[in-house]
Amino acid sequence: MAETGEEETASAEASGFSDLSDSELVEFLDLEDAKESKVPLSKPGPSSEHPGKDDKPVSLQTGKNGLDVLSPMERFQLKYLYVTDLCAQNWCELQVVYGKELPAFSTPEKAAVLDTGASIHLAKELELHDLVTIPITTKEDAWAVKFLNILSMVPTLQSEGRIREFPVFGEVEGVFLVGVIDELHYTAKGELELTELKTRRRPVLPLPAQKKKDYFQVSLYKYIFDAMVQGKVIPASLIHHTKLCLDTPLGPSVLRHAQQAGFSVKSLSDLMELVFLSLTLSDLPAIDTLRLEYVHQETATVLGTEIVAFDEKEVKGQVQHYVAYWMGRRAPQGVDVEEAWKCRTCDYVDICEWRRGHGVLSPSLEPKAKKLK
Repeated sequence: MAETGEEETASAEASGFSDLSDSELVEFLDLEDAKESKVPLSKPGPSSEHPGKDDKPVSLQTGKNGLDVLSPMERFQLKYLYVTDLCAQNWCELQVVYGKELPAFSTPEKAAVLDTGASIHLAKELELHDLVTIPITTKEDAWAVKFLNILSMVPTLQSEGRIREFPVFGEVEGVFLVGVIDELHYTAKGELELTELKTRRRPVLPLPAQKKKDYFQVSLYKYIFDAMVQGKVIPASLIHHTKLCLDTPLGPSVLRHAQQAGFSVKSLSDLMELVFLSLTLSDLPAIDTLRLEYVHQETATVLGTEIVAFDEKEVKGQVQHYVAYWMGRRAPQGVDVEEAWKCRTCDYVDICEWRRGHGVLSPSLEPKAKKLK
């Protein structure tokens, strides 16, 4: 997109975030059409045991009894996770696993809902600033765009009081998390408020199970953002997890945009130094208020808002539980029988081993292991 205004942000496509805006885990999963009727867990289906996606060598994590255990982070070759990965675990952890193993199972209907939600978020973003598409060729370029967005947004928030699509990242319980905050703004009282927009296909508020996931999402955003502005996120952690090469020359498009924004840089190392200085020296406060706003997709009508109470101990406990799966410390879990109604619109309902096993995981989805030679 051509540069058309003074306040500009690199596009989400160029930013390197692969989950739309991280703020948009759109409400297809909330089953708003489903009534909380019970679905039996024992519905038979074909085996969910599938071969690995590739044969690339990976390092193995040593487990008990002389076994090397391949953690999900290693098996799926993930350097970091998105906030929405953990939020999806809050809904159904086994669905997340199948999504990684069999991404082609995603339905056209779900893709259409995601597109509609993304369009609404984009319209909201364009109310505040223009977007500039920056071609990228390396992962270092992708992170450079993230850093440029942060460098432009921090002073804008301080001077104008409102920004949208703010990138956040940081290590939490040993795993590096990346996400995008929907909106940050100062209230009339001078408090920093996070607002998360959730779009709805039908003009009704979500079920409690969906709200629970949304509460966790905004709380985790606050946890990471606060750590960033308090100097608790350090460059060494980012480099360790992302494996970025700081000395790689930035692409010409990225360099050109950086120069137009007033930054004289040559490599990612230069930008990273500026970002961490900006975050810690800008006097940005911790987030005071967490607000969820539910909007009907078709009419843009606000269906309701909720203020979410932040409980750091509870957030850390949830993160520890979800991260334990990714680190290979436990097997994935499906939904409790009381929430089996969630399965009604799941893409993987016919192959789910959790359902076939009456709430017990098949050995085919246990952490992979092999004996030491």
